[in-house]
Amino acid sequence: MSDDIKPWYKQFWPWFLIGLLLSSITFSLVYLALSIRFYDGSVGGDYYERGLAINEQLAKQEHALELGLAARLRVDNRTGDVVVDLSGPRQPQRLHLALIFPTDSDFDRELTLEHVREGRYVTTLDEPLRHRWYLQLQPEAGEGAEWRLTGEASFPSDNEATLEPGL
Repeated sequence: MSDDIKPWYKQFWPWFLIGLLLSSITFSLVYLALSIRFYDGSVGGDYYERGLAINEQLAKQEHALELGLAARLRVDNRTGDVVVDLSGPRQPQRLHLALIFPTDSDFDRELTLEHVREGRYVTTLDEPLRHRWYLQLQPEAGEGAEWRLTGEASFPSDNEATLEPGL
């Protein structure tokens, strides 16, 4: 017998293979713990109703396109004034503006704008806007929200945001 043969626990390859197996088990357990901790749920039972609601929103945007509606939004971060100039044949008494924060619904805001003259609507913010927002403009629900305009804007900005039928 030769003295050059080492016992198995002093060789490289068995430990390499054991290390691969242990790392695989470790990563699997970490991912299992993360998936349990941050479970986001399965498809809700109302997925059909949500799909119908999406179709309804698309129909509102198509109707706004047919009416030829468009709007420009300006926000003055110093005074908190929000001004919307609506062009088109429909001039409701109030408009509903939804400011949707892309990553956290806790920051979403709902504003009601009052008609002051010839397609101009105003309201005031309680605190300045920062970062990027999705915008949805439509008549107040009590006035039959039959159309909707969408857009996006980053704040603070001196530029106007354009809201159009989002088809």
